[in-house]
Amino acid sequence: MNFNAAESFLGIEFGSTRIKAVLVSSCGEVLAQGSCDWENSLVNGVWTYSLEEVREGLRSAYASLKKNVAKSYGIVLSTVGAMGVSAMMHGYLAFDSSGKLLVPFRTWRNTITEEASEKLSLEFNVPVPQRWSAAHLYQAVLNGEEHVRNIASFTTLAGYVHKMLTGQNVLGIGDASGMFPLDYKNKNYDKELLNKFDSLVKEFSVGWSIKNLLPKILCAGECAGTLTKEGALFLDPEGDLQAGCPLCPPEGDAGTGMVATNSVLPRTGNVSAGTSVFAMVVLEKPLSKAYTNKIDVVATPDGRAVAMAHANNCTGDYDKWISLFAEAARLLGAEFSRDELYTKLLTASLNGDSDCGGIISCNYLSGESMTGFLSGRPFVVREQNSSFTLENFMRSQIFSSLCALRTGMDILFEEEHVALESLTGHGGFFKCGKVGSSAMADAMHAPVTLLSTAGEGGPWGMALLACYMYERQKGCAEELSAWLSKKFFSNAKKTTLVPKEEDCLGFDAFYQKYKRAMAVERAAVESVD
Repeated sequence: MNFNAAESFLGIEFGSTRIKAVLVSSCGEVLAQGSCDWENSLVNGVWTYSLEEVREGLRSAYASLKKNVAKSYGIVLSTVGAMGVSAMMHGYLAFDSSGKLLVPFRTWRNTITEEASEKLSLEFNVPVPQRWSAAHLYQAVLNGEEHVRNIASFTTLAGYVHKMLTGQNVLGIGDASGMFPLDYKNKNYDKELLNKFDSLVKEFSVGWSIKNLLPKILCAGECAGTLTKEGALFLDPEGDLQAGCPLCPPEGDAGTGMVATNSVLPRTGNVSAGTSVFAMVVLEKPLSKAYTNKIDVVATPDGRAVAMAHANNCTGDYDKWISLFAEAARLLGAEFSRDELYTKLLTASLNGDSDCGGIISCNYLSGESMTGFLSGRPFVVREQNSSFTLENFMRSQIFSSLCALRTGMDILFEEEHVALESLTGHGGFFKCGKVGSSAMADAMHAPVTLLSTAGEGGPWGMALLACYMYERQKGCAEELSAWLSKKFFSNAKKTTLVPKEEDCLGFDAFYQKYKRAMAVERAAVESVD
């Protein structure tokens, strides 16, 4: 494969458990990859990552990419055509006027803003889920937290990293849509709701207007600054990376998922599944009402409204179970790779009973706002006459990881009658053969399509946005959807799995038992510290 660094495009994405960097050609071919594992921590009741972890993880992922470029092509990476940063959406990073972080980063995973979420949703008449940055800010005001008076700006993780590299306090419209409600006609924050927010906090004498705290919004194709000398040296301490590379607007993982699955037009949808899971459908018309903590309304990277059902918990619990099985196997002297272990155990689920044989599991490692839990306690329970086999156990783990999502999708399909012509999957949940796509199709009662890039969609999607910005700045006039379809997806390799009626009925049977078992989850949360 030919390698031209000046016409390559770098996407870096901060996921929940991995920071991934992907370098692609102008045709979307993956030239090199790099990654770094990391994990959030529960500190004083708050799910967080330290800024030191963010910085070191960024450097580590880039160093891994740079090493792979040198190994594969025999060159030292010193420039790229353009780059972009994406990350987990939502959350709260608040800074004072000197750029000092005022409180530890509060991630999307926290369910500590229920009061703020409900009040803002009621006042705005649009959903403001607990994960949203505005909910975190308002909750801090309601709590009377000391740092509030010192806030000069707040942003998302992608916005923070982008500013570190460019000095620009901006956000892509998709990521910004998880901070504060948008005016989709003007592709900016909703001015009326900004004024309402200021009115709500006026009695607390906070000393600022939210209008002055939020990052500037940019859309796909716009230039969001260039890599500074300080940013280049930080990213590559060896000093090989040159300054001056243009960056596209920083985006959230929802936006990169839409791009990676070519789901940016109305009636298209995608589902991203990994540590968390969310499904998005691009809307033809607004929803009839707000569904607080059930359905978000966010944006495509070019500013179209999208309904998103988001569940905090997906693969995290079955990852723990697989690690436990690995310990047992190694205790008996078995040798195997991580990929082999996952493939064997997850594939076994395909041979289980359609309804999991009477085994019911709940995968709530953390709280789950979709079903009304502020914290989680994973459990497994089975009926007296259950068929307790490995196949059924693994099937119940996989089905459980999709039930909270199904709760939200029921609203879109049954109450809002949202039209969906295609559903494309991406993320780690889909890496193991047809296991993920089969379970998702059973849960959604709809065909699920996977592209060849499904396993690493996010950073690849971010790299495509960098490429789009690069070409737009050179005169390309095509809209994002037409550009993506023509350039990357017209001949893309894809597989589509159509669910069988028996398997859909099996999932529904499990889902009904799961919903009744929420009483068990409630008791566990109340009784088990």
